[in-house]
Amino acid sequence: MNRNRTLPRLLAGALAAAAWWTALPAAAQQPAPVPPEIQSMAAAIAGELAARCPLAEANDVAAFEHCRSALYGDSKLRSHLQPVVLWGRQSTNANATLRQTNLTQFAPDTWTHLYAPLFMFNGRYQVEWVPHERQYVVRLEAAFRNRLAPGQFPYPFWHEEAKWSMYQNANGFLLWVHPHTGRIQAAQFTDRAANPPLHAVRPVQHKFEGKWLWTDGGGRVQPAVTLFDGLYRPENPYLPALDRQYRDLALQMRESQCTSCHVPNNPDKMSRLVLLSTPAHAAGEIDRLIKSVREDKMPMDEFRNSYALKPEDKKWLLESAEVFKSTVQSARAWEAEAAGRDRPVALKPARAMQRPEVSQ
Repeated sequence: MNRNRTLPRLLAGALAAAAWWTALPAAAQQPAPVPPEIQSMAAAIAGELAARCPLAEANDVAAFEHCRSALYGDSKLRSHLQPVVLWGRQSTNANATLRQTNLTQFAPDTWTHLYAPLFMFNGRYQVEWVPHERQYVVRLEAAFRNRLAPGQFPYPFWHEEAKWSMYQNANGFLLWVHPHTGRIQAAQFTDRAANPPLHAVRPVQHKFEGKWLWTDGGGRVQPAVTLFDGLYRPENPYLPALDRQYRDLALQMRESQCTSCHVPNNPDKMSRLVLLSTPAHAAGEIDRLIKSVREDKMPMDEFRNSYALKPEDKKWLLESAEVFKSTVQSARAWEAEAAGRDRPVALKPARAMQRPEVSQ
């Protein structure tokens, strides 16, 4: 076989198939029934969430921490995520598509560590094809841990009353699955799922003080979950450097106008927001930050046009970002080595000694 000729034909065929799929009316693209691999994936994730993040009291910190550590590691949920996960609430407009809904972009580790564990699950789910989205959706029954301490949330969700209300009253969790890759590319929470609430909600009122990072009465920076708390071990030698280097990076981002846009209240109303407002968020987006600054794609002016930073500002921002990135990588490597040391070594059974043959 002449591979030089075959490869272009294969590529052309794949492109033609993709074009054909896009050109078809949505209703004609409906796979029926749901493929067994999608059903299997949904069942595995629903079962995992029910086992590792089961229903508990909304202020049960131990249950929350167990869920966090389970989902961040080698979980079914984590393994089926795309490299960028879109996350947010279901639009109040019942007819809004995902494309028309403002969502936040996250690295998979950030989302599985900070956001997904805030929910509890009972294992019940449904899978269906949504024609206008051209995707499958896995609908999971869920409840929200609204009574945790403020520092257990990745940022003050109560900065907006409507958002906090939907979080507190959430009864559903949606996972949007691409039909070709079988991977989750978006996730949403909703208070309008068909199932009744999984438990009675006792609303909590918090006051937003206007800060995404704050210091509590004990002098500790909050939210604690965004300082790699519970993600990295207290003895990780890189934690002090991560704190110091994020402060340096935050200063440079503030000087370069980054933090005027990449914050949870989304002042520019970006349809696909990227958060840089805490150490954990910045660590998850550091590669994209560096790439965007190098290519002069950020910051943006009031008309959403990107422009290049002044050479000196660009230099210091990139240097701070690269240093922070290097330490994040070192901290992760140290954690991987520590986990390897803690993992019990499986001893191989000794081979039975064979009796030497005796010549007759």
